[in-house]
Amino acid sequence: MAARPTEAGNESGVKEFILFGLSENQGVQKACFMMFLCFYTVNVAGNLLIIITVMSSRCLNSPMYFFLRYLSFVDICYSSVTAPKMMADFLMENKTISFTGCVAQLFGVHFFGCTEIFILTAMAYDRYTAICRPLHYTALMNRRACSCMVVVSWLGGCMHSAVQTLLTAQLPFCGPSEVDHYFCDVHPLLHLACTDTYTVRVIVIANSGMISLSSFFILVVSYVVILVSLRSHTSEGRRKALSTCGSHITVVVLFFGPCTFTYIRPSSNLSEDKFVALFYTIIAPMLNPLIYTLRNQEVKSAMRKLWGRRVGSKKGKA
Repeated sequence: MAARPTEAGNESGVKEFILFGLSENQGVQKACFMMFLCFYTVNVAGNLLIIITVMSSRCLNSPMYFFLRYLSFVDICYSSVTAPKMMADFLMENKTISFTGCVAQLFGVHFFGCTEIFILTAMAYDRYTAICRPLHYTALMNRRACSCMVVVSWLGGCMHSAVQTLLTAQLPFCGPSEVDHYFCDVHPLLHLACTDTYTVRVIVIANSGMISLSSFFILVVSYVVILVSLRSHTSEGRRKALSTCGSHITVVVLFFGPCTFTYIRPSSNLSEDKFVALFYTIIAPMLNPLIYTLRNQEVKSAMRKLWGRRVGSKKGKA
């Protein structure tokens, strides 16, 4: 007799999944908790500082900083989908997540991850326009155009995530329920489905993999064009362009490299994949504020002015 559905879309008796996490060693788990707590704190504080600085500074009103503000917001949301649950599991004996919570986490990871991909692509187009088509820059990258790019990024992320989530949630899970990962992702869940998942795997690779690979290819081509065009600029112009582009290229490599590695191929080694996933879910969002701050004089100057105003206002009140 067939098992009665216990959750919407889940034609099985599986009500919750067990997340294996990064390690079963208690000592390693405690060390990981402290390390990732520091990472997550730096991530949230650094990205919040970027958002506050850009919103408070009149100098940082160009499209690049408009996109940077949204990138920082997405980075906070992206890490918050996985990091708090992972850190809580380091301290808990029972590392379970409900079927509904697992589906919600799957949606959140792909929603914010794909949105970040599209925002990074929009930032690359902004740099291409500023350097290669400076006379048309103001017309092409006006506030309405930038706002449309951000809206399209959010909608694109939502559509991508909806496809991934619906494909996975409708599969029957008959057990076992152990997920060899620290969060619910498509590949680990497909390994647990008690049906043939070949078609779903192909769609997942075509959806996630091709978005990552095609966006990465567009980014590489755009920066090759930018670097070639810099030969006709002055040394000061090249230095300034390379400073802003260098930060963006570093972020792109840190995010797209591991992300493309995970989703462009059939997953055969889940233990390897979950450590690679740390780079694009935890480490890259944490490093983004540091990269954009340390390599960007305008952001550093705006932060110093903001800090100076805050200190000055406190002294005035005292």
